[in-house]
Amino acid sequence: MFGGKLPLAWLQIKREKTRLAVALAGIAFADILMFMQLGFRDSLYYSNVRFHNSLQGDIVLISPQSSALLSLKPFSQRRLYRALDLPAVQSVHPIYLDYTSWKNPVTGIPRNLLVVGINPTANILKIPGLEQNLDNIKLPDVVLYDRASRQEYGPIVADFTQGKIVTAEVQRRLIKVGGLFTLGASFGADGNLITSDVNFLRIFPFRQQGLVSIGLIRLKPGTNVETVAKDLRNYLQSDVKVLTKQEFIDQERQFWASSTAIGFIFTLGTIMGFIVGTVIVYQILYTEVADHLVEYATLKAIGYEHKYFLVVILQEALILAILGYLPGFAFALFLYQKAREATLLPVFMSFARAIQVLILTIIMCFISGAIAVRKLRSADPADIF
Repeated sequence: MFGGKLPLAWLQIKREKTRLAVALAGIAFADILMFMQLGFRDSLYYSNVRFHNSLQGDIVLISPQSSALLSLKPFSQRRLYRALDLPAVQSVHPIYLDYTSWKNPVTGIPRNLLVVGINPTANILKIPGLEQNLDNIKLPDVVLYDRASRQEYGPIVADFTQGKIVTAEVQRRLIKVGGLFTLGASFGADGNLITSDVNFLRIFPFRQQGLVSIGLIRLKPGTNVETVAKDLRNYLQSDVKVLTKQEFIDQERQFWASSTAIGFIFTLGTIMGFIVGTVIVYQILYTEVADHLVEYATLKAIGYEHKYFLVVILQEALILAILGYLPGFAFALFLYQKAREATLLPVFMSFARAIQVLILTIIMCFISGAIAVRKLRSADPADIF
């Protein structure tokens, strides 16, 4: 049925080339809008859990008052070390996190970044460039700098790779960059530092030793993570929250998706792109139906059913969807690249998103076509002639 009517749908579409160009431009614009909103939304979720994914452990302890990485509350590390009482626990590792001001060594302009304090004798973070530089942060006032931080922090990476001694003021304390790692900026932090737990407490003298931000627990091989997490919840007091690593990641994503305006805005932007595209395609298809109303009425008079016209219009909608999607996809790739260069955020095209927007585009055009063809249902051939 589709094969026999497809030439009619195509011939009608290409008859008015200006109208076709306008339709494709409108669909491409709607697709670009959806691509950008979904791209930034996924970038938001991905960038804010990169640290979580880097944790080399099975279970995470945080304060019950903590909802996301940017608002972690400290808790006593004694709760963490109590976990060693369980036979399935292999080791525990305290992690300190806090945000502070980094003063650009060239301009002197301060800018906040995230500082992570760990025990350098244990490699608990799977981050490129970290393992080979752990010994460096054992030295006093030495930190590792994230090479993927924004340029506003200064030419740190360029100076360090040239062999220059790089120093900067952090929390009114002069520190030295002893190495580079690669984590990346996020919506919560434009830059990152990693140092030892001792250096962390030097940078943040108001932080009491033993009050940690995250407790990481490694289990013995072959242990069921869910079972041990349940046992820890029963064993530890209620002033600490026990999460599996995946639950820790999911909590962060849920926070940005539902507890902040950013996730809602990106979702709303996607919906608005869908609505805009639907309206544009509806106007084009409605005009197409109106221009050929006499021809459709003739076919209706000689016995063609409404289903026939619906199929033709939906085929036109499908053709418009595919032809409009292609330039929208290509331009979205270009904008993704520019967005990565400008923000250093992981804005990449994924196969799942490409298919998702294609499906949304087809649905968008089908809805427009189904609404536009309603004009034919009430059209009486006798009235037209």
